[in-house]
Amino acid sequence: MFRLFERNRSRDIFAPMTGEIINIENVPDQIFSEKMVGDGIAIKPVDGLVLSPCDGKIVQLFPTNHAVGIETEEGLLILIHLGIDTVELKGKGFKSYVQKGDHVKTGDRILEMDLEHCNKMNKSVVSPIVITNMELVDCIEKRNGLVDANTNLIMKVSLRIE
Repeated sequence: MFRLFERNRSRDIFAPMTGEIINIENVPDQIFSEKMVGDGIAIKPVDGLVLSPCDGKIVQLFPTNHAVGIETEEGLLILIHLGIDTVELKGKGFKSYVQKGDHVKTGDRILEMDLEHCNKMNKSVVSPIVITNMELVDCIEKRNGLVDANTNLIMKVSLRIE
């Protein structure tokens, strides 16, 4: 009868990488630290494997494989950006396991980043995970500390109910 009650009112976002959570305000890039593209957290990874943090559809895959956008069934857009200024590496050190239009489940392998190469090229590996369409968000409960990929929650996103 009323589809409003069928919609999820919150979405759990799991760690796409193993590492340490960094507050978004402490990311060494003004675009992210000042939340110009959205709000979320960042992870300083200990390995380069990137898993899907939720079920969804790949709606954006940068040609350099350093960033991916995932849309959840609720319409949340999640950007995973591997490292800072890594677009300058022109794809070297990055590998994609997905294509635009693919449907992914939580824990599916989506990207890989060569941490050694990024460090050698003097690029920060701190990787923001942000919600880019904050108009759908009522609030975000963010976690901190060490996280394991696909095991720990990093954010619980409460959606606006209209």
